[in-house]
Amino acid sequence: MVSHTLHQKMKKFTIPAELKQAGIYPYFRPIEENHDTEVTIGGRRVLMFGSNSYMGLTNHPKVKEAASKALERYGSSCSGSRFLNGTSKLHIQLEEKLAEFVGKEAALVFSTGYQTNLGVVATLTGRHGVLLLDELDHASIIEGSRLSFSRVLKFAHNDMNELENQLRSIDDDRIRMIVVDGIFSMEGDVADLPSIVKLANKYGAALMVDDAHALGVLGKQGEGTAAHFGLTNEVDLIMSTFSKSLASLGGFVASNKDIINYLKHNARSMIFSASIPPSAAAAALAALEIIKSEPDRLEQLWENTRYATETLKSLGFDIGKTETPIIPIYIRDDMTTFKFTNRLFEEGVFVNPVVSPAVKSDSSLIRMSLMATHSIQQIEQAIDKINKVAKELGVFALQEMIANGTNHR
Repeated sequence: MVSHTLHQKMKKFTIPAELKQAGIYPYFRPIEENHDTEVTIGGRRVLMFGSNSYMGLTNHPKVKEAASKALERYGSSCSGSRFLNGTSKLHIQLEEKLAEFVGKEAALVFSTGYQTNLGVVATLTGRHGVLLLDELDHASIIEGSRLSFSRVLKFAHNDMNELENQLRSIDDDRIRMIVVDGIFSMEGDVADLPSIVKLANKYGAALMVDDAHALGVLGKQGEGTAAHFGLTNEVDLIMSTFSKSLASLGGFVASNKDIINYLKHNARSMIFSASIPPSAAAAALAALEIIKSEPDRLEQLWENTRYATETLKSLGFDIGKTETPIIPIYIRDDMTTFKFTNRLFEEGVFVNPVVSPAVKSDSSLIRMSLMATHSIQQIEQAIDKINKVAKELGVFALQEMIANGTNHR
């Protein structure tokens, strides 16, 4: 039986019901068919601009074939953790290939990207250590820091002066680790890694980069943020996920052999979680090989990114400081953002709304994500609909009022 006080708390959570009543609830929309750049929802085919499948590989024949063969050989599940009976040959092969790809000695596969960050960040620095986090780091990093028992210091987004002040305040005998996103998932901008590396070296801090949105996107072959800046050897840990460019499910961290060995025997989110099924490992392996063998995909992704950002800017949209295939279209009002998402869906375009508390209440946005497999025609069609709905909802006027300091409420 639910306790009286807990029941009262649940009753007060009415936001989803209010959004549903208003006809603008945007979450848990069941996808009936996935055709890469288009999906079917409620019997309607719509353009997909809300996916993180940057390389567009989730329907690639080689990826599906690899997963199917692994399913036939290994079954649907390992039915256990990596630590015990949940490691197949495919898991080991994947770890070796990932470590090689990102330029590290070894790698360790976790069940999800979230659990990778949770396990790594919670495990390494310890009770007497210090974690330094960019204020816009992913939620999984924040949660990992809370489990670490370490002292946690946050610095303003990409603010190197504040980071240095924080580093300067730490006693010399403490373990310290800086953890940053490579590409920030809401804003689409890139960490100032060259400056962060200089500060890490100056103050003796380890450095971990979350490349969930950068693997397959940054670097000559898509190796990630460190490779993009030519700083692979200066970054201690590189983490990423399989659910984006690698077209699967899972996550990994790559580092030197000593750190990986320590994590294998201490990271609780890996030890006490079921392993990804071999079919997921096989799919990620196949996707990685495609990324390496088909460089045209990365070139097309960046051509699409340049076209979309230039077009949106020319129309007067506020897209912040993005420099990647993640394009935030700032609305800066939660309810208008929900309405915008709903109207775009009615117009045949699927995008993701991002509202508080995921971002600050005055920074709500529509997140438009590009794939290598989007055609220019699809991008044009989506932007035409975005522009239509923006005018209909008075988004440009709203932004002008905010810029002038006028209360739009």
